[in-house]
Amino acid sequence: MQNKAIQVKGLQKSYKKLHVLKGVYFEVEKGSIFALLGSNGAGKTTIIKILTTLLKQDSGVTTVNGFDVTSKPDNVRQSISLTGQFAAVDEILTGRENLIMIAKLRHLTNPRQIADNLLKRFGLIDAADRRVSTYSGGMRRRLDLAMSLVGKPQLIFLDEPTTGLDPEARIEVWKIVKELADNGTTVFLTTQYLEEAEQLADRIAILHEGRIIANGTLAELKKLFPPVKVEYIEKQPTLEEIFLAIIGKEEEK
Repeated sequence: MQNKAIQVKGLQKSYKKLHVLKGVYFEVEKGSIFALLGSNGAGKTTIIKILTTLLKQDSGVTTVNGFDVTSKPDNVRQSISLTGQFAAVDEILTGRENLIMIAKLRHLTNPRQIADNLLKRFGLIDAADRRVSTYSGGMRRRLDLAMSLVGKPQLIFLDEPTTGLDPEARIEVWKIVKELADNGTTVFLTTQYLEEAEQLADRIAILHEGRIIANGTLAELKKLFPPVKVEYIEKQPTLEEIFLAIIGKEEEK
């Protein structure tokens, strides 16, 4: 339990007659990057909303940083941070002002110093005193990630963090995510970009039709794929091929 940042057992959630989560089980190790893959509508964002206390589960046991999500939501919220699909920044304020505002909301001492440290870390010093409305998509995402790290949360949730970014900005975000994990932060990531999970994740889970149908390291998932055909060159399967093969097997059942 002490090494688990997240534990999910038998998680279920329905919206009226739509049964979205049908008994989800998984664990996330502290200090690791965990990627949750799934098609649109698979329930990835629903899981994140439940784990971050924004949505109530119907049944199951969910703990985050050792706190029960249902009975101790305040403790959960104090130990996590959430970055959604769209940058939650105030465009009228400057980058520095956005960070100072979050530090003050978290009742931290010396908010200006905290802002300056994060601006430097995320390469935003030169744009610190410009309004965010003048920022590029990649700069906004960097600022959004910086804001989510105010207060040094133990666990950060990233819901499709590179959606809409160009390839260069996406690689930039990948670098930041790797640095977070290297510094001991646990990262829970949802993505539709399979290459993203392949590049970043220590463990990958595939959510399909309300259940986790595969969960393991990339090497473990590759073993689920049919043996490679040896002709002239041995071709290792990509994560995309593994993902489609696993979903196809499940639909045949």
